[in-house]
Amino acid sequence: MMHTILGAGGAIGSGLVTELVKTGHQVRLAGRNPAMAPGAAEIIVADISNLNETIRAVSGSTVVYLLVGLKYDLKVWTELWPLIMNNTIEACKRANARLIFFDNVYMYGKVKGEMTEETPFNPCSKKGDIRARIATSLLNEIKTGSLNATIARSADFYGPGAKNSVANMLVFDKFSKGSSALWLVNDSVPHSYTFTPDAAKSLVMLAESETSWNQTWHVPTAGHPPTGKEFIHMVAKEFGIKPNYRKLNRLLLMMASLFDSNVKESYEMLYQSEAEYIFDSSKFSKAFGFEPTSYAEGIEITSRAYIQNHQTDQRFLDMQQQNSLEKRPEMNHSF
Repeated sequence: MMHTILGAGGAIGSGLVTELVKTGHQVRLAGRNPAMAPGAAEIIVADISNLNETIRAVSGSTVVYLLVGLKYDLKVWTELWPLIMNNTIEACKRANARLIFFDNVYMYGKVKGEMTEETPFNPCSKKGDIRARIATSLLNEIKTGSLNATIARSADFYGPGAKNSVANMLVFDKFSKGSSALWLVNDSVPHSYTFTPDAAKSLVMLAESETSWNQTWHVPTAGHPPTGKEFIHMVAKEFGIKPNYRKLNRLLLMMASLFDSNVKESYEMLYQSEAEYIFDSSKFSKAFGFEPTSYAEGIEITSRAYIQNHQTDQRFLDMQQQNSLEKRPEMNHSF
């Protein structure tokens, strides 16, 4: 049984490879620049926006995981996401493979209260509209019975190695480098975060369950999320430092967007940081008896990974400096 991951370079994909290998599955990695991961059976270079290359990447698969990450650019998303979804659906049909699509919550738009699997699509951003359209195209395939598929939806996430996570970039990265942390817009409202190892484990559990297919699932995410201020204080405690941070307001971010394309692309999503962002995954917990990692434990594990990496980097720099000193020619003090 071949399990193929389309886009395996991120934190979720890396964790998924580990979990699949641990449970005895054969793993194929496919993407534009796939790197061989420990335990993977093979890699295939393929552009998933090209139908023929996608068909080749998926051929012979039992389960396919769509984890592709695109450049955070509206033009790129508008052009490529519909192609990628359509190509993946067609390739899975031809291979008679099941599909798990790892999704986000952009299509929900502004939500009062908890986000659940029953929350209607009501996007309030251009990127959210794109995500709503590709998710709907997959749901339509499920309804017609032409494809066995699952949507596994995640909140914003954090965890060891999650380099593209906002929480990692603004808090863990900053503290690990001795800088003050940053937070977006509002630090006084609760904000849910999915712990990446939990997300990876849940994808394997969904793939192995015969009763999970043709549904939408919220991947396991701890309840009672902390506010931004509480999250920063928890991280600072693990690093053994003061919880110094700056709050980035809309005006400051608007000015920054004039000079930074990443900030410009993220600006329309700030509504997610202004109000409560509460993600409910009780459906998964009840079905699988899975208890999500608590914020206290997840933050401890993630902080420890940063500290260990910093110590490793420092040892490497010390070794380089020592080698440089040993190779330096002796000074000639004769005149």
